[in-house]
Amino acid sequence: MTDIRQRKKDHVELTVTEGTQYSQSSGFDNFYFNHNALPEVNLKDVSTEAYLLNRKFSFPLFISSMTGGYADAGPVNAIIAEFCELNNLPFGVGSQRAMLENKALIKTFSIVREKAPNAFICANIGGVQLVDGFSKENIKLLCSSIEADAIIVHLNPLQELMQPEGDRNFKGVIEGIERIVNNTEIPVIVKETGAGISKYVAKRLLNAGVEVLDIAGAGGTSWAKVENYRSSNINPNHSFDNWGIPTVECLKQISTLQWERSFELIASGGIRSAHDIAKSLCLGATFTASAQPIIKMISDQGINGVQQLFDQWKQELRIILTLLGCSSISELNSSHLLNKSA
Repeated sequence: MTDIRQRKKDHVELTVTEGTQYSQSSGFDNFYFNHNALPEVNLKDVSTEAYLLNRKFSFPLFISSMTGGYADAGPVNAIIAEFCELNNLPFGVGSQRAMLENKALIKTFSIVREKAPNAFICANIGGVQLVDGFSKENIKLLCSSIEADAIIVHLNPLQELMQPEGDRNFKGVIEGIERIVNNTEIPVIVKETGAGISKYVAKRLLNAGVEVLDIAGAGGTSWAKVENYRSSNINPNHSFDNWGIPTVECLKQISTLQWERSFELIASGGIRSAHDIAKSLCLGATFTASAQPIIKMISDQGINGVQQLFDQWKQELRIILTLLGCSSISELNSSHLLNKSA
């Protein structure tokens, strides 16, 4: 197995362990729901349907990018694709960089469209891969291999700096993102990988034409820890294991831009329950995303396990909405939360 393929395999195996999760909280624990003792809502009428990029989904959950770039990723991608097809959920494949370098890996990605002919599927490439230019041919290959509905550009400077073989040059990423926006007809989503997006960075991305921001704040999987716990990393630097902006702080900063900009905001980073999903939506998110609990459940119990988890989250979100007096997620807002420290 080549270095990049082994690295991707290590990543997936390490993310399902508790040792690679942030010690700091994503911030959701700082809030409790403003219970409504007179909800005037019938549970059977409550809907969890949500919209992203003008498409209706059954639930406000995007299955985040995490797998890709080695042979064993194919079966995992196939399960995620089948699950999303069955439940009308959007998802993104993991980084397709390895596929560009080794065409034999294309089939580990193309399997997702075979398993999910109608699902909303996103291509994925790292921001640092755009620094020295990214050809239209490469963009076309990324998208055509899975018949992508959108492209995700992931930002991971912290992870790269902790990775012994990682990239060190981040100069030119924003120009690369702008080129991607201008050279493709499908939407561009930019996501962090767990260290968060600040209001300043959000403004720069929106100015470049990005339509959707996935904040991926600190509080979930720490990719610094993932890199530091790889057996091949003989000189780990654990002083950066908890570096990043907590998810709730990212939401607070960026949601203020919604008064002046038109964009959609995905909350991710420590989304581990229906309660986290509802709190994210109350704090201004359009949608939410998660990867670690999904991948972990697939690893432990396969598609039946992840279906049971999703059914539980869906029922719990309907109960939360009812207890807040809401019949749909579009009714959620900051008035439904109380700050514990207030």
